[in-house]
Amino acid sequence: MKSLNKPRNIKRWLKLKYTELMRAPGGPSFVALGFAIGIAIEMITLPTYGLAFFLIFPLVYWLRASLTGALIGFVAGKIIYLPIAFVNTIVGGWILSDKLNPHIPYAPHWLDHALLVNMKLIVGGTIDGLLLGFLFYFPVRFAIHYMAEKRREKRRQKRSGIAARAALE
Repeated sequence: MKSLNKPRNIKRWLKLKYTELMRAPGGPSFVALGFAIGIAIEMITLPTYGLAFFLIFPLVYWLRASLTGALIGFVAGKIIYLPIAFVNTIVGGWILSDKLNPHIPYAPHWLDHALLVNMKLIVGGTIDGLLLGFLFYFPVRFAIHYMAEKRREKRRQKRSGIAARAALE
């Protein structure tokens, strides 16, 4: 019988987490900053073999942002990463010199090429990640603020409806 309740419990848990996120004590800017951090860090995750994920925790603490928002931004960044990876490589190529040629002695040639591509991805991903974080901050902040205002207005209307009914009685 418990297996029948699981999907409903997951749905309830997700709704609870959504409500907690919308009512975060720091307000919309707190959550939007966390989202921006998450999406910025995702842009440098692939060339660092996933270790960039651990940068989220000190950045969230240092900038006083929402960890939940950062994790949501990190997941959203995963969705848009593949098309952006090509842009990261191009931007990294613009920044890094053409004369830059990493060479590890006694290593195969393909390893040197992989290092160069990863360096371009890291440099380009850092720049694009900062830009994407900045660009996503404002729409996310606006959306959360809009949802909060909508909720407040709904509560005001409900309270005024109750007061009107009480006055008629």
